[in-house]
Amino acid sequence: MNLEPLLPAPRTIAPGWNAPDSVHALFTLREGGVSKGPWGGAGGDRGFNVGSRCGDDPAAVKRNRESLILVAGTAPRWLHQVHGTRIVRAEDAAEEEEADGSWTTAKGVVLAIQTADCLPVVITDEEGSVLVALHAGWRGLSAGILQEGVRTALLHRASPEAGLIAWLAPRIGTESFEVGEDVLRAMESKIPDARSAFVPEPGKPGKFFADLGLLARKALIAAGVPDACIFDSRLSTAADPVRFYSYRRDKGRTGRHVTLAWLSPSRASQKP
Repeated sequence: MNLEPLLPAPRTIAPGWNAPDSVHALFTLREGGVSKGPWGGAGGDRGFNVGSRCGDDPAAVKRNRESLILVAGTAPRWLHQVHGTRIVRAEDAAEEEEADGSWTTAKGVVLAIQTADCLPVVITDEEGSVLVALHAGWRGLSAGILQEGVRTALLHRASPEAGLIAWLAPRIGTESFEVGEDVLRAMESKIPDARSAFVPEPGKPGKFFADLGLLARKALIAAGVPDACIFDSRLSTAADPVRFYSYRRDKGRTGRHVTLAWLSPSRASQKP
C-alpha cells in the first residue's frame, strides 16, 4: 500500500471544561488519515481509523497511529479493551494489555481509549495531578467502570482537597441506542435512578432508547464527582456519518476513534 510519507496532525475535538492547562484531552474525527473503504472517511478514503482489530489494513492503522505523535508529543499507550472494569497504570502496562481504563500521574504519558459508539470518559483533578481514561460501553457502565475510575483518581490525586473533573466525549446518542430490558436491569443494579435514562420505545414493549451520557453522569455523581464538574460533549457518533464512525449505524464494519489524554508541566511550574 502506498502511504503518504507524512500526514498532518489529525482533526480532533477538545473538551470544553475547566481543567488545568496542564491537562490535555482530545477525540479524533473520522477523516484525515489513510484508511479506505468502511474504515475511510465519509467519501470512502482518507479515514483516520486507529483500530487494529476491526479489519483495516494494518499498514494504514500504523500510519494513522503514528501521526498522533504530532498532537500528543509521544506515542499513546494502547489497550486491548474487553468491556470490563480493569484499570491499569499506563507506565506499568504491557503493550495492548487487556483493560478498559488506564491512569497516570506522570507527565507526558499518553492514555488512549478506542471507541466507535461506546462512551470515552476522562477524569482528572483540579490540580492536574492525576489522569484517568475509561472505555464505558453499556457493559462497562453496568459493571461499574466509572465508579472504579473515580476511586482510582481519588486514591492517586496529590491532594485530598482537590475535586475531580470529568469529560464525556462523543458516543452513540439516545435516539440511536435501542436496548432491551436486560440493559435496563443491568444499569439499575449499579447506577442510582438509572431508569430515568431510559425512554420506552413506542409500540415496542420491552424496548428502550438509552442515554449513555445521562447514565454516566449519574454514576459519576454517585461516586463523588459534582454535577457541575461533569462536562458533556453531547455529540452522537451514530447521528453524524461525516465526522464519526459508528459500530451500530455501520453494522459493525467501521473504524475506531481514539480519545487521548495526557499531563504536561503546568505553566506555573515552568522556568522562564
